[in-house]
Amino acid sequence: MNATVLDLRKNMKGVIAALDRNEKVTLTYRGRKKAVIVPCAKKASTMSVSQHPAFGMWADRKDMEDVGGFVRNLRKGRSF
Repeated sequence: MNATVLDLRKNMKGVIAALDRNEKVTLTYRGRKKAVIVPCAKKASTMSVSQHPAFGMWADRKDMEDVGGFVRNLRKGRSF
């Protein structure tokens, strides 16, 4: 798809629709090519959250059993 700077202002919905269709958008200014907008590649998640190595790494912490108390203690600040 070719789009002008004015199209970005007036017809952004059409530009986004073209990107959703995985089309490259060539941006022109006064008839000259200035940029190419390329759609982001969608990253496929192959790992569930529970399979992540960091999942549950603080599960055995005894000082965090009361989450509210732990956060209050952190926010309390230091006393000198």
